[in-house]
Amino acid sequence: MKFFTKNVKIALTVLLGLVLLYWGINYLKGINLLTPANYFYTEVESTEGLLEAAPITVNGFQVGQVREINYDYAKNKITIMLAMNKDMKVPEGSTVTLASGILGGASLELNLGGGPAMKTGSMIPTVKQQGLMDHVSDNIMPVVNQALPKVDSILGNVNTLTSDPALRASLVRLDAITRQLQISAQQLTVLMNNLNRSIPCVMNNVNGITGNLTGASSDITDLTASLKQLPLDETMTKLNTTLANLQALSEQLNDKNSSLGKIVNDRELYDNANHAIASLDSLLTDIKANPKRYINIKVF
Repeated sequence: MKFFTKNVKIALTVLLGLVLLYWGINYLKGINLLTPANYFYTEVESTEGLLEAAPITVNGFQVGQVREINYDYAKNKITIMLAMNKDMKVPEGSTVTLASGILGGASLELNLGGGPAMKTGSMIPTVKQQGLMDHVSDNIMPVVNQALPKVDSILGNVNTLTSDPALRASLVRLDAITRQLQISAQQLTVLMNNLNRSIPCVMNNVNGITGNLTGASSDITDLTASLKQLPLDETMTKLNTTLANLQALSEQLNDKNSSLGKIVNDRELYDNANHAIASLDSLLTDIKANPKRYINIKVF
């Protein structure tokens, strides 16, 4: 009788298939049953999204993974089996922290203690870490609760302001001012275009004026040279002498004791001179009228 009968072969094949199926399922989960590991346990009240095959890290480096997660009905707690790398020594005083990820995943962080190495199968205590929502609830929500009344008051003031007719009128005026500014900008553009067309002519005129000024400067230079050649000192001396003589004559005329002063200021002399001139005029008139009376012409 053969030991490996057909039924035994079928049983072995089914058993091998089940083993491979179990290994394949765990492998797809990220659990390699063929890798040697040291097993430890920890207890948590809530997994917070922790799944089997979740990583266990020390300072961000993976040193193991979660092998099993079971609920202990006697303690009403969740027991987690930790599969550590074979070379990983867990010292006493170590703790495990359940860290929640931003996208919803969770992992375990191993905080190493300073004591001797723990035995395999020991229970590692768990330390609760504040998650993102805990930070929000503890730190941000009180601030938000304090700010909500102020925000409500601000919104009320904004509603009051927006419903004010004066604001609507101001907006209308602002729109009119904006249109005027747009028109002014267009006019300014036209003016600048005209100036750009006029600038060449203006520059030509400026160049012509500059040339005229250059010629005038040359003429002034020649005039200055001519004035330098004139005997200005001699002329000024003669002018000063003439002015002194005029001043002396004026003083003599104003002086009643001088000869010229007596002639100018003596009324009787003035009247006699007028009378003499009048008599002389009458004599000349009579001579013109009756020349024979005064001139006798005899012919021999």
